[in-house]
Amino acid sequence: MKLSTKCRYGLRALVDLAVFSDQGHVALHEIARRQDISLKYLEQDFSVLRRAGIVKSVKGSQGGYLLAKAPSELRLSDIVAVLEGDLLLIDVEEPNQTDIRSFLIRKVWDRVNANVRETLHAIYLSDLVDDYRNGQSGESMYYI
Repeated sequence: MKLSTKCRYGLRALVDLAVFSDQGHVALHEIARRQDISLKYLEQDFSVLRRAGIVKSVKGSQGGYLLAKAPSELRLSDIVAVLEGDLLLIDVEEPNQTDIRSFLIRKVWDRVNANVRETLHAIYLSDLVDDYRNGQSGESMYYI
């Protein structure tokens, strides 16, 4: 399975929003320009994110978007669930099958799904923002 463009673009836009919202709300066309994403595409994503309570909009000519919660309160699992739907990497069929299918579901696919869920649940939007800002600080790491 591969995450949809909707999810990948939406997450990029949310990180951008969190990074650049220090001065207040951020216009969607600015995010679109910085991230090289279609404005119409972002409008659709942000409509979904607004209905889910992840972002809120500010109306008017100087309008834009703000995060509805602090980045430290937004887990990637919540964001991906809104943009993508379920978090299952592999759609597991009912164990009413052959012994080998049932065995693989228990030993492999359930574990893969659990690991994806746990990983996304452990990461907050603030973690990504902090890591991005640290990477932009101009310090280069050199390895010998």
